[in-house]
Amino acid sequence: MTDLKSANNPLFLREEELRQAIELLFFAYREFTAGPDQILKDYNFGRAHHRVIHFVGRNEGIIVSELLDILRITKQSLNRVLSNLIERGFIEQRQGEEDRRQRCLYLTEKGRKLEQELSRVQRDLVGHAFREAGADAVAGYRKVLLGLIDEDIRDTVLKRVLKP
Repeated sequence: MTDLKSANNPLFLREEELRQAIELLFFAYREFTAGPDQILKDYNFGRAHHRVIHFVGRNEGIIVSELLDILRITKQSLNRVLSNLIERGFIEQRQGEEDRRQRCLYLTEKGRKLEQELSRVQRDLVGHAFREAGADAVAGYRKVLLGLIDEDIRDTVLKRVLKP
């Protein structure tokens, strides 16, 4: 892996180093989404479909309002994607057991297979990068990612991500 030059004290990063980090983030995201984008194309789906499938898969029984909160998109945008996924048999919705007004979302078998296919590509990519970087770098990477998340929601995000 190419070694990037950085200042000895991370508190005094120069503008160029920050710009390099931003640019690397753009390129990393491009690579991170490239594999799933190819798979999604076969289904005529986009990244919004992928995000919904991912978060429903990671949070079986999630209610629509929670999904809206995670994705931070409008109801209209979510409904368009969700309707498409339901109609095509990737997600099913059930009434809430405690509150019948709630719509709880679950991946179907077809949805689970697609979620696994999409995430396998990304797990392989991230796993390779983690093995190449080493444990200390992975710990630093996680700290940086957490630092990019708004402090007001960081604990909520951590609870979702670190669940058993």
